[in-house]
Amino acid sequence: MADHAPTAAAKISYKWTMEFPAYLATMPMHAITEIHGEPGLLARFRLEIRAFDDAAQKRLTEALDLAADLHRDDRRVREPYLNHLLRVVIRMMHHYQVRDVDVIVAGLLHDAVEDHPAELAGLDLRQLQLGAPTAAQRPGADAGDPTAAALATLADRFGPRVARLVGAVTNPVYDPGRDRHVQYREHVAASLDREPWARVIKVSDFTDNGVGVIHTVGPKVARSAAKYRPLVPVFRDLIARPDTPLSAPVKQHIFAQLDLAEERFSAILDHAN
Repeated sequence: MADHAPTAAAKISYKWTMEFPAYLATMPMHAITEIHGEPGLLARFRLEIRAFDDAAQKRLTEALDLAADLHRDDRRVREPYLNHLLRVVIRMMHHYQVRDVDVIVAGLLHDAVEDHPAELAGLDLRQLQLGAPTAAQRPGADAGDPTAAALATLADRFGPRVARLVGAVTNPVYDPGRDRHVQYREHVAASLDREPWARVIKVSDFTDNGVGVIHTVGPKVARSAAKYRPLVPVFRDLIARPDTPLSAPVKQHIFAQLDLAEERFSAILDHAN
């Protein structure tokens, strides 16, 4: 989930004049982030999507444009929130060898409904000027529920499967009388049990947040470690399942990343001075 900065809205441009090293495609993503920032991650994204045909590249770029627009003012501690989304999908393409365009589109938009449901649904208001109904106005859509309206917009623009995957990784409204972290773990276990491809998106998101916890600063370090640590065995079980659509070597890579996350959580929570 993004932190929302109270800055003026500004359209993000993807054009850059920076020169990047030939080994950009081999660099760890947090190294790209630290050295080259958002332009470097965008360049790496462009390198990764060369493996897809023109139609898929167009669709992926449209999803990137929408994600960048929705999250244009969002920050993730020290960086633009778009960096997180880019790392999630680059990891999926490069390390997990995902070639399912719907899954990558959903990865780019995995926080869009949770963070910006009203704005996402409101994008369809432009259609009103042309006399066309918005996704939220169509039969079966609940215009009074921003989350449902936003998912309807995604289904209209990118297809129902993308909307279903994003819905599976979108946090529900929590009961204020219960522990939020417990409810979060319950939601993750239940929603990912039903959606094997959503596991792939969520474990990449978890890796960026969990293994990447050392790139966070301040009180959020311990809060994040406490939130994510109990999920390590949950993800280990989900990824190990036969219906999780990843190869055996990719699963072993993810298990190693989960081990690293647990090592870092332990250093933060068990060995704090």
